[in-house]
Amino acid sequence: MAGTSFDGITAAVLQITGCGIETRIDLLEHATFPYDPEIKRVLLKVSTPESSSVELVSELNFVIGELFAEAARKIAEQAGLKPTDIDVIGSHGQTIYHSPIGGQTLWGAPSTLQIGEPCIIAERMGVTTVADFRARDIAAGGIGAPLVPYVDFVLFRSEEKSRLMVNIGGIANVTVVPKSCTVDDVFAFDTGPGNMLIDAVVREITQGREEFDRDGRMAAAGTVHEGLIEELLEHEYFGTEPPKSTGRELFGQEFLTLLLGRAEALGLSDNDLVATATALTPRSIEAACKRFVFPTVNIDEVIISGGGTRNETLVGLLKECFDPVPVLHSDDYGISSVAKEAVAFAVLANETICGGSANLPGATGARRRTILGKIVPASRNE
Repeated sequence: MAGTSFDGITAAVLQITGCGIETRIDLLEHATFPYDPEIKRVLLKVSTPESSSVELVSELNFVIGELFAEAARKIAEQAGLKPTDIDVIGSHGQTIYHSPIGGQTLWGAPSTLQIGEPCIIAERMGVTTVADFRARDIAAGGIGAPLVPYVDFVLFRSEEKSRLMVNIGGIANVTVVPKSCTVDDVFAFDTGPGNMLIDAVVREITQGREEFDRDGRMAAAGTVHEGLIEELLEHEYFGTEPPKSTGRELFGQEFLTLLLGRAEALGLSDNDLVATATALTPRSIEAACKRFVFPTVNIDEVIISGGGTRNETLVGLLKECFDPVPVLHSDDYGISSVAKEAVAFAVLANETICGGSANLPGATGARRRTILGKIVPASRNE
């Protein structure tokens, strides 16, 4: 899995038994392999229509494929396994463009593009690889995201508690898993920016010396500008009814430029700016839940995951937003919070191999449930 923050590739090794609601997992190993600065620079370039090119996208597709294959090899080694011990690899790839409701192009057709050529992974590892999960959901009338909610249902459903799963990656999203629910009761949506905006602000004010706010220290040293938070929350996305999905297209450079301009006009210090950018994530999650979750489901506990869980200031603000509902980490349930999305795409790959449908219309708005992904089989030895 590689997310919209362009941090790197998170890989996990799982022992999986069963499929569907009978799925059981044992997380054996996980790690994140950071992208080097040049890869991050080029990813930012190709993700911006004004600076991208067909040649660059084509080449980067294969370069990222090599990096994904290397990550698979390394994580297998760390787990003490050989490639021949691996049955299947699930690869989300690296999203460089996501326009689920169509853009301002010739046809305005919905589309999504994840690079990281799966044929490279299958060839280098000699392992059947499942990839490109989002396209089938869009073909079925959905918005291609979020896809993790099916895994949230399989792994976290409860007869006693209604759970709100909150994932904070580059983009933040929530999954609602009501107690005693069926798969059709689950709904989910992206709430807005997660780490992506915070990281961009930190890179801007440090002129690239820092990539992120380690442990939320800069935010902790600043003061949130409440007026600016309210102004940012007026963005039309926050009021849009689910199902909905977003990404760098809405909360990338243009939104960053808006934030920086307003911060300068208001005379915010660097720390105040980081504090405000950080607060936007939990506040937008809270606002989304008040609009679209709490009116229909009484939440008993919140379970958080994603790279944002390492930002102590962000997590503290999130706990304040949901108080008195307890906020727990997915680690408390045996799934590393930073590895959860990689775990999810292993489970989704298993579901694809087993012929199970793994999208949720309640999350993506698809017309029907369908099998996700494309299967690249391992080559037979000649």
